Amino acid sequence: MNNTSRIKKNYQFIKFQKLVIVSVLIGFLSAFLGVALKKITEYYEEIFFHKATVNPLFFVIFPIFGLSVIYFLREYLFRKKENKGIKEIFESTNSKSKNLPNYKIPSHFINGLLTVIFGGSTGIEVSTVVASATIGSVAQRKQNVFKQYKTELICAGIAAGITALFSSPVAGIFFALEVISRKVTRAFLISNLIAVTVAFGLISLLDEKPLFALTITTWHLKAIPYFILLGILAGLNSVYLTRCVLFFKSQFSKIETHYYKIIIGSVILTVSLLLFPQLYGEGYHALKTLFNPTNEIPLTLSLALTYVGIIVLKPIVTSATLASGGDGGVFAPSLFIGAFLGLLVASTLNTFFNVNVIPLNFMVIGMAAVLSASIHAPFTAIFLVCGLTNDYTLFLPILMVCLISKYTAKIIYPYNVYTYTPSLTK
Repeated sequence: MNNTSRIKKNYQFIKFQKLVIVSVLIGFLSAFLGVALKKITEYYEEIFFHKATVNPLFFVIFPIFGLSVIYFLREYLFRKKENKGIKEIFESTNSKSKNLPNYKIPSHFINGLLTVIFGGSTGIEVSTVVASATIGSVAQRKQNVFKQYKTELICAGIAAGITALFSSPVAGIFFALEVISRKVTRAFLISNLIAVTVAFGLISLLDEKPLFALTITTWHLKAIPYFILLGILAGLNSVYLTRCVLFFKSQFSKIETHYYKIIIGSVILTVSLLLFPQLYGEGYHALKTLFNPTNEIPLTLSLALTYVGIIVLKPIVTSATLASGGDGGVFAPSLFIGAFLGLLVASTLNTFFNVNVIPLNFMVIGMAAVLSASIHAPFTAIFLVCGLTNDYTLFLPILMVCLISKYTAKIIYPYNVYTYTPSLTK
């Protein structure tokens, strides 16, 4: 009896040791992939966007060239398989036999990069998530002892990837929990905590700075009713984004010749970019300009029309990008829409109602609110945006508004782009 107990104890200890080691490796590789993709994308996106602003002809050339290259790579290098984004992860975690194939790492890395730098109006977040999930999936398949930890190790890769992108280990864990796993086990806590710790250690070693350098001073209780209004509007906008993505994917799926999809998507992108260059790529370059304090100016009719045009067009160009073969998801578009929505609401209140709210606060809260409603993950959105800005001053209003926006969206439309399947509505 004692020998049996000792053998079991030793086996459990060895299994724990292996889980720790593999979690460290997953954390490092996923974080390294995330940092590399972010750095390369930022570098080339800035160069190509500058070229296009100097010569608008590139707004015509870049989208069709980028989408064509992605199609060529998919046809001749990546097994003619379309990237389905986070739904690929669900298919893997919900099946004992189905795994994320190894080629998903280079496929999402390369296609995500090409999509954004050539003007596709999405982001690299979902590309990073699927690629880092595949790292966890590959590790899980290497030894029989890890087969029971399939979901946990996939989540560890995802959590580390999110940590690398947004400098927020808490957001990484919450995203893996709220969106992918939806349950906490001991193995989940061990593997994910180790992976995000390693990831955060790597980005600290590399001295990665927050994406947005902001100074948030305070917020006032009198702004709470307006925060609630922002939460409701964010929920409505997220439903619009979700429905746009689903509608475009449905309509484009009826087109049999893929190059027609590329042409239609490119035309939509080109026209939109010529009207509003801020829609190019992730749009973070536009947000950095938006966060400049000099933007606190009275709302004119032309400025209001610009904000409204951007908010209305962003879901359309994002949907066209994804439906015509681009790689990405709704992370960056949600943050982008939320910032412009927050600025529009604050500017309207200040200009026409003399409320004197702080536009910067509304932009930051708007980012979190639209993201929360778009992916139905309020705690991910809270810690992700706080990590982006490296500031927790607005934690309480962000918490309140994220919950309002999520439940507003769920009441209007119970699905998001990850959970919707056509069979659910029949």
